[in-house]
Amino acid sequence: MKRTKRLLGRIFMGALLLNVLWFLAAILLDTPALVDPVTVYGQIGRVWQQSMSLHLLASLRRIIIGIAIALLLGLVMALAMYRYRSFGQVMDSFVYFCYPVPKLALLPVIMLLAGLGDATKIIMIVLIIIFQIIINLRDSLRNIPKESFLVLTSLGATHRQLLRHLLLPAITPEALSTLRVAIGTAISVLFVTETYGTDRGMGFFIVDAWMRISYTEMYAGIVVLGMSGFFFFLLIDMLEAKLCRWRNS
Repeated sequence: MKRTKRLLGRIFMGALLLNVLWFLAAILLDTPALVDPVTVYGQIGRVWQQSMSLHLLASLRRIIIGIAIALLLGLVMALAMYRYRSFGQVMDSFVYFCYPVPKLALLPVIMLLAGLGDATKIIMIVLIIIFQIIINLRDSLRNIPKESFLVLTSLGATHRQLLRHLLLPAITPEALSTLRVAIGTAISVLFVTETYGTDRGMGFFIVDAWMRISYTEMYAGIVVLGMSGFFFFLLIDMLEAKLCRWRNS
């Protein structure tokens, strides 16, 4: 209960501060390009009923699929790198070389190879976040104390039991923390990719409203997209409370 109250208090204070700063900026700048939050919130319902819901569903589907694929591949790669030393050394070099490469620079190549559909958006999300997932999970596996392995192996634990009772629980907190960062990155990447070759998605909706000089709709799209990321954060917090009870205690 105390944890929930603290969380709700942080949410309220953060939202209040953001909206106060937004409102003050709109008053001080006094320009049509910066619509005040009261006006934006009053129009969200109308904009939502018109077309925004379809755009948001398209974006959420791409984000969920992209993150799920990246998490699954990253987990498998990290476990393989940890389990097989030679493979890990080769992949360490590959990841070290590829991680700093700006993945958005590959967008034209991916569009040429995968077309203009959902595949391009999902591939870009996977490419940008998978290396971060691999590195964080690999490091988390390497930080497991050797004593933990000795205890389980002395009890006759098999490789599958080590995976279930030691490796996966040990990396779960790091995996969830990585997901928090990955969600923000995925939303940013998706926004960029949805401005090319598509007529569905929040990126397209926001840029289209901007081009039509419909600033209220533009800000409504930004608010809804930001709230979507915020709810993803809350979902991860609930998963952490559920899956990592030993850590909370």
